[in-house]
Amino acid sequence: MNLYCVSLGCAKNRIDTEMMLACFPSSTKIVDRPEQADLILINTCAFILSAKQESINTILELAAYKAKIAVVGCLAERYYAEVKEAMPEIDCLVPIRDYAHLAEYLSDLTGEKGFKPLDPLDRVLTTAPFASYLRISEGCDNFCSFCAIPYIRGRFVSRPYEEIKAEAKQLLSQGVKEISLISQDTTVYGSDFPGKKPDIVDLLKELDGMGFYSIRLLYLYPSEMSEELIKTIAASRSIAHYFDVPVQCASDHLLKLMNRHGDAKQMRDLFKKIREICPDAVLRTTLISGFPGENEADQKETIEFLQEVKFDHMGCFTYSREEGTAAYSLPNQISEKLKQQRKDELMKVQAVISYHNNQERIGKVYEGLVIGKEGGRYLLRCAYNAPDDIDGAVTFASSKSHNPGDIVKVKITNAAIYDLDGIEVE
Repeated sequence: MNLYCVSLGCAKNRIDTEMMLACFPSSTKIVDRPEQADLILINTCAFILSAKQESINTILELAAYKAKIAVVGCLAERYYAEVKEAMPEIDCLVPIRDYAHLAEYLSDLTGEKGFKPLDPLDRVLTTAPFASYLRISEGCDNFCSFCAIPYIRGRFVSRPYEEIKAEAKQLLSQGVKEISLISQDTTVYGSDFPGKKPDIVDLLKELDGMGFYSIRLLYLYPSEMSEELIKTIAASRSIAHYFDVPVQCASDHLLKLMNRHGDAKQMRDLFKKIREICPDAVLRTTLISGFPGENEADQKETIEFLQEVKFDHMGCFTYSREEGTAAYSLPNQISEKLKQQRKDELMKVQAVISYHNNQERIGKVYEGLVIGKEGGRYLLRCAYNAPDDIDGAVTFASSKSHNPGDIVKVKITNAAIYDLDGIEVE
Protein backbone atom coordinates (compact mmCIF):
# COMPACT_ATOMS: atom_id res chain seq x y z
CA MET A 1 0.00 0.00 0.00
CA ASN A 2 1.21 3.48 -0.91
CA LEU A 3 0.44 6.23 1.62
CA TYR A 4 0.41 9.98 1.08
CA CYS A 5 0.08 12.02 4.27
CA VAL A 6 -0.65 15.67 5.03
CA SER A 7 -0.38 17.14 8.53
CA LEU A 8 -1.94 20.56 9.05
CA GLY A 9 -1.82 22.89 12.03
CA CYS A 10 0.45 22.86 15.04
CA ALA A 11 3.35 20.76 16.26
CA LYS A 12 0.98 18.84 18.56
CA ASN A 13 -0.87 17.69 15.45
CA ARG A 14 2.47 16.75 13.90
CA ILE A 15 3.18 14.42 16.83
CA ASP A 16 -0.20 12.74 16.32
CA THR A 17 0.66 12.30 12.64
CA GLU A 18 4.04 10.78 13.51
CA MET A 19 2.28 8.26 15.78
CA MET A 20 -0.17 7.45 12.99
CA LEU A 21 2.61 6.82 10.50
CA ALA A 22 4.11 4.33 12.93
CA CYS A 23 0.83 2.43 13.21
CA PHE A 24 0.80 1.39 9.53
CA PRO A 25 1.96 -2.10 8.45
CA SER A 26 5.70 -2.34 7.74
CA SER A 27 4.96 -3.02 4.07
CA THR A 28 3.46 0.48 3.66
CA LYS A 29 5.38 2.83 1.40
CA ILE A 30 5.14 6.58 2.12
CA VAL A 31 5.04 8.46 -1.21
CA ASP A 32 5.76 12.08 -2.12
CA ARG A 33 2.89 12.67 -4.53
CA PRO A 34 -0.85 12.07 -4.05
CA GLU A 35 -1.24 10.54 -7.52
CA GLN A 36 1.00 7.67 -6.36
CA ALA A 37 -1.13 6.89 -3.31
CA ASP A 38 -3.66 4.16 -2.53
CA LEU A 39 -4.57 5.98 0.67
CA ILE A 40 -4.38 9.69 1.52
CA LEU A 41 -4.33 10.53 5.23
CA ILE A 42 -5.14 14.14 6.19
CA ASN A 43 -4.65 15.32 9.78
CA THR A 44 -6.71 18.49 10.02
CA CYS A 45 -6.70 21.68 12.10
CA ALA A 46 -9.76 23.64 13.24
CA PHE A 47 -8.29 26.17 15.67
CA ILE A 48 -9.45 29.30 13.81
CA LEU A 49 -11.45 30.03 10.67
CA SER A 50 -8.43 30.19 8.34
CA ALA A 51 -7.24 26.80 9.62
CA LYS A 52 -10.68 25.27 9.02
CA GLN A 53 -10.72 26.66 5.49
CA GLU A 54 -7.26 25.25 4.82
CA SER A 55 -8.37 21.82 6.07
CA ILE A 56 -11.50 21.82 3.91
CA ASN A 57 -9.62 23.03 0.82
CA THR A 58 -6.95 20.36 1.32
CA ILE A 59 -9.57 17.60 1.56
CA LEU A 60 -11.35 18.78 -1.61
CA GLU A 61 -8.08 19.15 -3.50
CA LEU A 62 -6.82 15.67 -2.59
CA ALA A 63 -10.21 14.04 -3.15
CA ALA A 64 -9.65 14.61 -6.86
CA TYR A 65 -7.17 11.72 -6.86
CA LYS A 66 -8.12 8.04 -7.07
CA ALA A 67 -6.92 7.17 -3.58
CA LYS A 68 -9.17 6.54 -0.62
CA ILE A 69 -9.36 9.50 1.76
CA ALA A 70 -9.01 9.23 5.54
CA VAL A 71 -9.53 12.44 7.53
CA VAL A 72 -8.54 12.74 11.18
CA GLY A 73 -7.77 15.49 13.68
CA CYS A 74 -9.36 18.64 15.00
CA LEU A 75 -11.80 19.32 12.14
CA ALA A 76 -13.12 15.76 12.48
CA GLU A 77 -13.40 16.22 16.26
CA ARG A 78 -15.07 19.62 16.25
CA TYR A 79 -17.41 19.22 13.27
CA TYR A 80 -17.82 15.46 12.93
CA ALA A 81 -21.52 15.39 11.97
CA GLU A 82 -21.30 18.41 9.67
CA VAL A 83 -18.21 17.14 7.84
CA LYS A 84 -19.62 13.63 7.48
CA GLU A 85 -22.78 15.02 5.89
CA ALA A 86 -21.19 17.74 3.75
CA MET A 87 -18.16 15.86 2.41
CA PRO A 88 -19.04 12.45 0.91
CA GLU A 89 -15.56 12.50 -0.68
CA ILE A 90 -14.20 11.28 2.68
CA ASP A 91 -14.03 7.49 2.99
CA CYS A 92 -13.07 7.41 6.66
CA LEU A 93 -13.57 10.20 9.23
CA VAL A 94 -11.96 9.71 12.64
CA PRO A 95 -12.32 12.29 15.45
CA ILE A 96 -9.66 12.59 18.16
CA ARG A 97 -11.93 10.84 20.67
CA ASP A 98 -11.79 7.69 18.51
CA TYR A 99 -8.00 7.52 18.08
CA ALA A 100 -7.92 4.37 20.24
CA HIS A 101 -9.74 2.62 17.38
CA LEU A 102 -7.84 4.22 14.49
CA ALA A 103 -6.00 0.99 13.60
CA GLU A 104 -9.32 -0.85 13.20
CA TYR A 105 -10.82 1.92 11.04
CA LEU A 106 -7.80 2.02 8.72
CA SER A 107 -7.69 -1.78 8.47
CA ASP A 108 -11.39 -1.88 7.50
CA LEU A 109 -10.87 0.93 4.98
CA THR A 110 -7.82 -0.53 3.25
CA GLY A 111 -8.33 -4.26 3.74
CA GLU A 112 -4.76 -4.41 5.01
CA LYS A 113 -3.65 -6.27 8.12
CA GLY A 114 -0.90 -5.38 10.56
CA PHE A 115 -2.04 -1.96 11.79
CA LYS A 116 -0.91 -1.19 15.35
CA PRO A 117 -2.63 0.94 18.01
CA LEU A 118 -1.26 4.46 18.45
CA ASP A 119 1.68 4.49 20.84
CA PRO A 120 3.36 7.73 22.05
CA LEU A 121 6.65 5.81 22.24
CA ASP A 122 6.38 4.74 18.60
CA ARG A 123 6.66 7.65 16.15
CA VAL A 124 8.02 8.14 12.64
CA LEU A 125 9.83 11.47 13.04
CA THR A 126 9.01 13.96 10.29
CA THR A 127 11.37 16.65 11.58
CA ALA A 128 15.08 16.81 10.77
CA PRO A 129 16.88 13.75 12.24
CA PHE A 130 18.60 15.86 14.90
CA ALA A 131 15.42 17.58 16.18
CA SER A 132 12.09 16.52 17.63
CA TYR A 133 9.06 17.79 19.49
CA LEU A 134 8.21 16.23 22.85
CA ARG A 135 4.63 16.55 24.09
CA ILE A 136 4.28 16.79 27.86
CA SER A 137 0.52 17.29 28.30
CA GLU A 138 -2.77 17.47 26.44
CA GLY A 139 -5.80 19.74 26.68
CA CYS A 140 -6.26 23.01 28.57
CA ASP A 141 -8.16 24.29 31.60
CA ASN A 142 -7.73 28.04 30.99
CA PHE A 143 -10.84 28.53 28.85
CA CYS A 144 -9.70 31.81 27.33
CA SER A 145 -12.88 33.25 25.86
CA PHE A 146 -11.48 33.33 22.30
CA CYS A 147 -10.08 29.79 22.24
CA ALA A 148 -11.70 26.54 21.08
CA ILE A 149 -8.88 24.23 22.21
CA PRO A 150 -10.57 22.97 25.42
CA TYR A 151 -13.62 22.04 23.34
CA ILE A 152 -11.48 20.18 20.79
CA ARG A 153 -8.70 18.66 22.90
CA GLY A 154 -10.45 18.47 26.27
CA ARG A 155 -9.36 19.35 29.78
CA PHE A 156 -5.73 19.54 30.86
CA VAL A 157 -3.98 16.20 31.44
CA SER A 158 -0.27 15.88 32.21
CA ARG A 159 1.52 13.06 30.45
CA PRO A 160 3.00 10.47 32.85
CA TYR A 161 6.44 11.57 34.03
CA GLU A 162 8.11 8.19 33.46
CA GLU A 163 6.66 7.97 29.94
CA ILE A 164 8.13 11.38 29.02
CA LYS A 165 11.51 10.30 30.40
CA ALA A 166 11.33 7.06 28.42
CA GLU A 167 10.53 8.89 25.19
CA ALA A 168 13.27 11.46 25.78
CA LYS A 169 15.84 8.68 26.24
CA GLN A 170 14.54 7.00 23.11
CA LEU A 171 14.90 10.22 21.09
CA LEU A 172 18.41 10.70 22.43
CA SER A 173 19.34 7.16 21.36
CA GLN A 174 18.04 7.95 17.85
CA GLY A 175 20.47 10.84 17.50
CA VAL A 176 18.12 13.69 18.41
CA LYS A 177 20.11 16.64 19.77
CA GLU A 178 17.33 19.21 20.14
CA ILE A 179 13.92 18.78 21.71
CA SER A 180 11.11 21.32 21.95
CA LEU A 181 8.65 20.72 24.79
CA ILE A 182 5.10 21.42 23.72
CA SER A 183 1.60 21.30 25.14
CA GLN A 184 -1.37 23.62 25.30
CA ASP A 185 -0.09 24.94 28.64
CA THR A 186 3.52 23.94 29.35
CA THR A 187 3.91 25.87 32.61
CA VAL A 188 1.37 23.86 34.63
CA TYR A 189 2.78 20.42 33.84
CA GLY A 190 2.17 18.18 36.87
CA SER A 191 -0.53 20.39 38.42
CA ASP A 192 -2.98 17.49 38.12
CA PHE A 193 -0.63 15.00 39.83
CA PRO A 194 -1.02 14.15 43.54
CA GLY A 195 0.73 16.89 45.49
CA LYS A 196 1.30 18.67 42.14
CA LYS A 197 4.60 16.83 41.78
CA PRO A 198 6.67 16.26 39.73
CA ASP A 199 6.20 19.67 38.11
CA ILE A 200 7.70 21.43 35.09
CA VAL A 201 10.88 22.33 36.99
CA ASP A 202 11.41 18.71 38.06
CA LEU A 203 10.88 17.58 34.47
CA LEU A 204 13.29 20.17 33.09
CA LYS A 205 16.02 19.20 35.55
CA GLU A 206 15.57 15.54 34.62
CA LEU A 207 15.77 16.25 30.89
CA ASP A 208 18.66 18.67 31.41
CA GLY A 209 20.76 15.86 32.82
CA MET A 210 20.22 13.51 29.89
CA GLY A 211 22.69 15.06 27.47
CA PHE A 212 20.56 16.88 24.90
CA TYR A 213 22.34 19.74 23.16
CA SER A 214 19.24 21.95 23.31
CA ILE A 215 15.91 21.88 25.16
CA ARG A 216 13.32 24.54 24.35
CA LEU A 217 10.03 25.34 26.05
CA LEU A 218 7.11 26.62 24.00
CA TYR A 219 3.76 28.10 25.10
CA LEU A 220 4.38 29.50 28.60
CA TYR A 221 1.34 31.07 30.26
CA PRO A 222 2.42 34.39 31.88
CA SER A 223 0.60 34.18 35.22
CA GLU A 224 1.82 30.62 35.83
CA MET A 225 5.56 31.23 35.44
CA SER A 226 7.38 30.84 38.73
CA GLU A 227 10.68 32.43 39.69
CA GLU A 228 12.00 28.89 40.18
CA LEU A 229 11.22 28.08 36.54
CA ILE A 230 12.99 31.22 35.30
CA LYS A 231 16.05 30.47 37.46
CA THR A 232 16.14 26.85 36.24
CA ILE A 233 16.21 28.00 32.62
CA ALA A 234 18.77 30.74 33.32
CA ALA A 235 21.13 28.36 35.15
CA SER A 236 21.12 25.72 32.39
CA ARG A 237 23.36 25.61 29.35
CA SER A 238 21.23 23.15 27.42
CA ILE A 239 17.82 24.73 28.13
CA ALA A 240 17.49 27.55 25.59
CA HIS A 241 17.21 30.98 27.20
CA TYR A 242 14.10 31.50 25.11
CA PHE A 243 10.79 32.52 26.65
CA ASP A 244 7.72 32.04 24.46
CA VAL A 245 5.01 33.82 26.48
CA PRO A 246 1.79 34.71 24.60
CA VAL A 247 0.21 37.75 26.28
CA GLN A 248 -2.61 38.35 23.70
CA CYS A 249 -2.86 42.06 24.65
CA ALA A 250 -1.82 44.49 27.39
CA SER A 251 -5.17 46.09 28.20
CA ASP A 252 -6.71 45.05 31.52
CA HIS A 253 -10.13 45.79 30.04
CA LEU A 254 -9.56 43.26 27.25
CA LEU A 255 -7.70 40.73 29.40
CA LYS A 256 -10.83 40.39 31.54
CA LEU A 257 -13.02 39.93 28.47
CA MET A 258 -10.55 37.32 27.19
CA ASN A 259 -10.77 35.49 30.55
CA ARG A 260 -7.00 35.71 30.91
CA HIS A 261 -5.43 35.35 34.36
CA GLY A 262 -3.40 38.28 35.66
CA ASP A 263 -3.13 41.85 34.43
CA ALA A 264 -0.76 44.06 32.44
CA LYS A 265 1.25 45.12 35.51
CA GLN A 266 1.89 41.49 36.44
CA MET A 267 3.07 40.83 32.90
CA ARG A 268 5.39 43.85 32.98
CA ASP A 269 6.82 42.62 36.26
CA LEU A 270 7.26 39.12 34.82
CA PHE A 271 9.30 40.24 31.81
CA LYS A 272 11.36 42.57 34.00
CA LYS A 273 12.10 39.63 36.32
CA ILE A 274 13.01 37.36 33.37
CA ARG A 275 15.55 39.91 32.12
CA GLU A 276 16.98 40.44 35.61
CA ILE A 277 17.43 36.70 36.25
CA CYS A 278 18.38 35.79 32.67
CA PRO A 279 20.00 38.84 31.00
CA ASP A 280 20.49 37.05 27.65
CA ALA A 281 16.84 35.95 27.47
CA VAL A 282 15.15 35.95 24.07
CA LEU A 283 11.52 37.04 24.52
CA ARG A 284 8.72 36.06 22.18
CA THR A 285 5.02 36.83 22.46
CA THR A 286 1.78 36.57 20.49
CA LEU A 287 -1.03 39.13 20.26
CA ILE A 288 -4.64 39.17 19.09
CA SER A 289 -5.88 42.28 17.31
CA GLY A 290 -9.52 43.25 16.99
CA PHE A 291 -10.95 41.35 19.95
CA PRO A 292 -14.64 42.24 20.57
CA GLY A 293 -14.91 45.52 22.45
CA GLU A 294 -11.36 46.60 21.65
CA ASN A 295 -11.01 50.37 21.36
CA GLU A 296 -8.26 52.86 20.56
CA ALA A 297 -7.28 53.15 24.23
CA ASP A 298 -6.74 49.35 24.38
CA GLN A 299 -4.62 49.50 21.25
CA LYS A 300 -2.55 52.33 22.72
CA GLU A 301 -1.94 50.37 25.95
CA THR A 302 -0.69 47.37 23.99
CA ILE A 303 1.61 49.54 21.85
CA GLU A 304 3.06 51.16 24.97
CA PHE A 305 3.57 47.70 26.46
CA LEU A 306 5.46 46.55 23.34
CA GLN A 307 7.65 49.66 23.42
CA GLU A 308 8.43 49.08 27.10
CA VAL A 309 9.12 45.33 27.09
CA LYS A 310 10.85 45.30 23.69
CA PHE A 311 10.16 41.71 22.67
CA ASP A 312 12.67 40.08 20.36
CA HIS A 313 9.91 38.33 18.42
CA MET A 314 6.19 39.04 18.19
CA GLY A 315 3.43 37.35 16.21
CA CYS A 316 -0.01 38.86 15.78
CA PHE A 317 -3.30 37.30 14.66
CA THR A 318 -6.57 39.02 13.90
CA TYR A 319 -9.36 37.81 16.18
CA SER A 320 -11.25 34.83 14.77
CA ARG A 321 -14.85 34.49 15.95
CA GLU A 322 -15.23 30.83 16.91
CA GLU A 323 -18.52 29.03 17.56
CA GLY A 324 -18.81 27.60 21.04
CA THR A 325 -16.42 30.07 22.66
CA ALA A 326 -17.52 32.70 25.18
CA ALA A 327 -16.27 35.56 22.99
CA TYR A 328 -18.47 34.49 20.08
CA SER A 329 -21.52 36.18 21.61
CA LEU A 330 -19.76 39.27 22.97
CA PRO A 331 -21.12 42.62 21.76
CA ASN A 332 -19.08 45.16 19.80
CA GLN A 333 -17.51 42.76 17.32
CA ILE A 334 -14.81 44.50 15.26
CA SER A 335 -14.86 44.70 11.46
CA GLU A 336 -12.29 42.67 9.52
CA LYS A 337 -10.92 45.87 8.03
CA LEU A 338 -10.27 47.45 11.44
CA LYS A 339 -8.82 44.20 12.83
CA GLN A 340 -6.29 44.19 10.01
CA GLN A 341 -5.48 47.89 10.42
CA ARG A 342 -4.74 47.39 14.10
CA LYS A 343 -2.68 44.28 13.40
CA ASP A 344 -0.65 46.22 10.82
CA GLU A 345 -0.08 49.01 13.33
CA LEU A 346 1.18 46.54 15.95
CA MET A 347 3.47 44.84 13.44
CA LYS A 348 4.97 48.19 12.39
CA VAL A 349 5.70 49.06 16.02
CA GLN A 350 7.31 45.65 16.54
CA ALA A 351 9.37 45.97 13.34
CA VAL A 352 11.11 49.05 14.77
CA ILE A 353 11.75 47.23 18.07
CA SER A 354 13.04 44.08 16.35
CA TYR A 355 15.38 46.06 14.12
CA HIS A 356 16.83 47.93 17.10
CA ASN A 357 17.25 44.70 19.10
CA ASN A 358 18.93 42.98 16.15
CA GLN A 359 21.34 45.85 15.57
CA GLU A 360 22.56 45.34 19.12
CA ARG A 361 23.34 41.70 18.27
CA ILE A 362 26.00 42.68 15.72
CA GLY A 363 29.33 41.47 17.05
CA LYS A 364 27.80 38.85 19.34
CA VAL A 365 28.58 35.15 18.94
CA TYR A 366 25.82 32.53 18.91
CA GLU A 367 26.31 28.80 19.12
CA GLY A 368 23.72 26.53 17.57
CA LEU A 369 22.82 23.79 15.13
CA VAL A 370 23.21 23.88 11.37
CA ILE A 371 19.70 23.25 10.02
CA GLY A 372 20.31 23.49 6.27
CA LYS A 373 21.64 25.60 3.44
CA GLU A 374 19.99 28.25 1.32
CA GLY A 375 21.42 30.40 -1.45
CA GLY A 376 24.97 29.36 -0.67
CA ARG A 377 24.70 30.24 3.04
CA TYR A 378 24.09 27.96 5.98
CA LEU A 379 21.08 28.29 8.27
CA LEU A 380 21.52 28.24 12.05
CA ARG A 381 19.09 27.50 14.86
CA CYS A 382 20.19 28.85 18.23
CA ALA A 383 18.61 30.46 21.29
CA TYR A 384 17.47 33.31 19.02
CA ASN A 385 15.06 31.34 16.84
CA ALA A 386 12.59 28.50 17.42
CA PRO A 387 11.61 25.76 14.93
CA ASP A 388 8.87 26.09 12.28
CA ASP A 389 10.04 29.47 10.96
CA ILE A 390 8.07 31.40 13.59
CA ASP A 391 11.08 33.65 14.21
CA GLY A 392 13.68 35.28 12.00
CA ALA A 393 16.39 33.30 10.22
CA VAL A 394 20.07 33.22 11.14
CA THR A 395 22.33 32.68 8.11
CA PHE A 396 26.10 32.43 7.99
CA ALA A 397 29.05 31.95 5.70
CA SER A 398 31.69 29.32 6.37
CA SER A 399 34.84 28.06 4.71
CA LYS A 400 34.00 24.59 6.04
CA SER A 401 31.54 22.01 4.79
CA HIS A 402 28.71 21.28 7.23
CA ASN A 403 25.93 18.75 7.63
CA PRO A 404 22.57 19.44 9.29
CA GLY A 405 22.92 18.92 13.02
CA ASP A 406 26.53 20.14 13.21
CA ILE A 407 27.23 22.46 16.14
CA VAL A 408 28.89 25.75 15.16
CA LYS A 409 29.60 29.23 16.50
CA VAL A 410 28.56 32.24 14.43
CA LYS A 411 29.53 35.88 14.88
CA ILE A 412 26.77 38.24 13.77
CA THR A 413 27.98 40.77 11.19
CA ASN A 414 24.69 42.06 9.73
CA ALA A 415 21.16 42.42 11.05
CA ALA A 416 17.82 43.25 9.44
CA ILE A 417 14.35 43.66 10.94
CA TYR A 418 13.84 39.95 11.54
CA ASP A 419 16.95 38.14 10.28
CA LEU A 420 20.59 37.90 11.33
CA ASP A 421 23.64 37.08 9.21
CA GLY A 422 27.18 36.24 10.19
CA ILE A 423 30.32 34.20 9.74
CA GLU A 424 31.48 31.03 11.43
CA VAL A 425 34.13 31.49 14.09
CA GLU A 426 36.18 29.01 16.10
